[in-house]
Amino acid sequence: MTYWWSIIIIVIIAYVVISLALYFLQDYMLFKPEKLPKDFQFYYENQDIEEFNMETRDGAELNGVLFKSKEKPRGIVLYLKGNSKSIKGWGKFAVDFTRHGFNVFMVDYRGFGKSTGRRSQKAIKRDLQVIYNKLKELVPEKYIILYGRSLGSGFATKLASMNHPRMLILDAPYYSLTKVTARYAPFMPFSLLMKYPLPTYKWLKYVQCPIHIIHGTNDKLIPYKTSVKLSKINPKLTKLHTVIGGGHKNLNNFESYHVMLDEILNTKPKELDLETTSINVIHTSKKSKK
Repeated sequence: MTYWWSIIIIVIIAYVVISLALYFLQDYMLFKPEKLPKDFQFYYENQDIEEFNMETRDGAELNGVLFKSKEKPRGIVLYLKGNSKSIKGWGKFAVDFTRHGFNVFMVDYRGFGKSTGRRSQKAIKRDLQVIYNKLKELVPEKYIILYGRSLGSGFATKLASMNHPRMLILDAPYYSLTKVTARYAPFMPFSLLMKYPLPTYKWLKYVQCPIHIIHGTNDKLIPYKTSVKLSKINPKLTKLHTVIGGGHKNLNNFESYHVMLDEILNTKPKELDLETTSINVIHTSKKSKK
């Protein structure tokens, strides 16, 4: 009997230790930031850009880049990126919107790129609302489009639920970040451990603008069925766009993705010139050499 009690105690101790490790190390597991020196100069071929820095109320500094349309802008896209790298690389995807006459604003979350500050779900949500408010000073809110990619989809949904943008576009969104992590360790109490639960499904029901969800059928990280479930939460406002064969990081490499963006952004879709899109940009997981 003593032997079995010893085994039970060891298992409990191990479970607690693993739980504590997951709680305190999740920032390192969830976020893969690329940090940039303060004097780094952003450059994108054939793109007119302007860099911005903003100090937050807790002393952090947020760094962002505005990509300008070559024609009179029809509005602005607040592009919330995924959990890796910095806008140094993500900026290559701005062409998918500037080619349609939209300005694009991208910002690095705390600890990414040139942005500083202690990261938390509450702090990031607060930062993004401040940025959204700044955009409203530049253009009427009816001209603001929220685009959330992977990790950014949850934050974009939260912003949309608290404001009144023109539309919300979600690219490979998750039901909640808790659900995503639970797939890899279903025996762990992630509902208690997650610092970044990001419950997209809860926020989506409060969104009052048109919602467009884009997802690939071959997404191994966030299954396509996730977007099917999300599309049923606010069905009257939601349209699901399916990229057949698309994975998690390569939707931009599919012509169908760009056709979908044309349909979403334009009442009358433009003739598609793939050379002006990001179709040839490879989204790698390795950090580029400086």
